[in-house]
Amino acid sequence: MSRLQSCFVELKKTGKKALIPYIVGGDPQKDSTVPQMHAMVAAGADVIELGVPFSDPMAEGPVIQLAHERALEHYTSLSDILAMVTEFRQKDSNTPVVLMGYLNPVEVMGYALFAERAEAAGVDAVLTVDLPPEESAGLKAELVGKGIDSIFLIAPTTTEARIKKICDSASGYIYYVSLKGVTGASHLDVTEVSEKLALIRQHSSLPLSVGFGIKDAESAKAIGAMADGVVVGSALVNAYLEGSRKPDWNAAQPPALIQSIRAALDE
Repeated sequence: MSRLQSCFVELKKTGKKALIPYIVGGDPQKDSTVPQMHAMVAAGADVIELGVPFSDPMAEGPVIQLAHERALEHYTSLSDILAMVTEFRQKDSNTPVVLMGYLNPVEVMGYALFAERAEAAGVDAVLTVDLPPEESAGLKAELVGKGIDSIFLIAPTTTEARIKKICDSASGYIYYVSLKGVTGASHLDVTEVSEKLALIRQHSSLPLSVGFGIKDAESAKAIGAMADGVVVGSALVNAYLEGSRKPDWNAAQPPALIQSIRAALDE
């Protein structure tokens, strides 16, 4: 059983929901990423989504777009991201790490080499935002060969026929985008999310994680009541950026936002 599967199985046994924070590797500082990862785990994170910087992150709102830009200003590459996971694994061999990014850097490295290096680093899953299931066979075959899951997004506008196709291709967990728009938007409709998750569950037994629009303990608790996991990104990226501007900032300090969301999910 993979780290990711084991994580969700254990959470289900205890009646808990997965807390999945997202940060962009190399932001706000290149050498802060690994300490941030450990701090998030200490604060209660179950899975980490690590963003791979890209020059055109089309699914992201302003907050995360700027995080990508800052990481690229630090010359953070896909190779650097894999090195960060390798370093993280020196102290943490249990927490699943999901790489979330765009296809271009992977294509430049080459599918086979990327899968080989991702396995060696300790990556558990890959979510490639701009790679639809119909075009994913080549990369997915390389990842499957290395025991790495392929995670796909489902949006509020996704038809049932396409939901079935995505569910047939996915492994690890399904990532449901809770709203129409980009990351960081705020128009979260809990009733609509509940109805869509019920539909997805008709086509997949994989855990369902929900992201986009979850910004605090209240929104996380509302989504956690119906999902298997909650993803928090823009609010956390903002919190880290604001913290890094303070002279006494310590990247290894467990983030208060994650602690509050963890407490809310466990209530």
